[in-house]
Amino acid sequence: MMRIVVLPTAEQAAVGVARFVARAVADRPDTVLGLPTGRTMVRVYDALIRMYERGDVRFRRVTTFNLDEFIGLRPRHSGRYRAFMERYFFGAVDLRPGAAQFPSGGHEGGRRYDAAIARAGGLDLCVLGIGTNGHLGFNEPGPSLSAATHRVRLLPATRRANAYLFARGLPEVPRAAMSMGIATILNARTVVLLATGADKATIVRRALTGPITTRVPASLLQVHPNALVVLDRPAAGRLSRRAAR
Repeated sequence: MMRIVVLPTAEQAAVGVARFVARAVADRPDTVLGLPTGRTMVRVYDALIRMYERGDVRFRRVTTFNLDEFIGLRPRHSGRYRAFMERYFFGAVDLRPGAAQFPSGGHEGGRRYDAAIARAGGLDLCVLGIGTNGHLGFNEPGPSLSAATHRVRLLPATRRANAYLFARGLPEVPRAAMSMGIATILNARTVVLLATGADKATIVRRALTGPITTRVPASLLQVHPNALVVLDRPAAGRLSRRAAR
């Protein structure tokens, strides 16, 4: 069942998602989290850090699996998603060494990543953003989607959306990445999707109320048994009042 919550501002929406994550960790300190990157998530991680600093949540028993990572960047490159997570979240909380994992290594690396998630017991909670083309993680729109962690060729819109991470902008953005598979995301016990801003309104409407199709990967969340969607008012701007209740 999908539940949609609309809050007045992007900041309130992000804080709402952070509180949801913090409650999940408080209820189960050894929670296994699927985590995203992206500018939408910076406010979420800021809010979680504030909660941590107040003593409201601890992460020392949590295990995290990031949704995706670029291919072809040197280990210490500032554009890597690992660097993003260290900068905006991991470096400010008590996550234990080795608890944060990222996909890498092509087909065999994908198999190892899926095996690691399985050994951890699967994802308890997967936090998601949505691309303007409807992608989840780096599961790009297409005639089919890969169930397992896999190598993906990034579409131009996705590369443009990530150009802010790189000093030279778009020319420096890798053309390939590793992404958690759609089946792993959908098998998470709970998923929470955050979308903010008027530029997401059209894809939010297609994902939440349109047909379920691999051409809009986020539309598959309509069949998830425990999905929460948190929007600010601009992102919900193209939803009917009934859908946005």
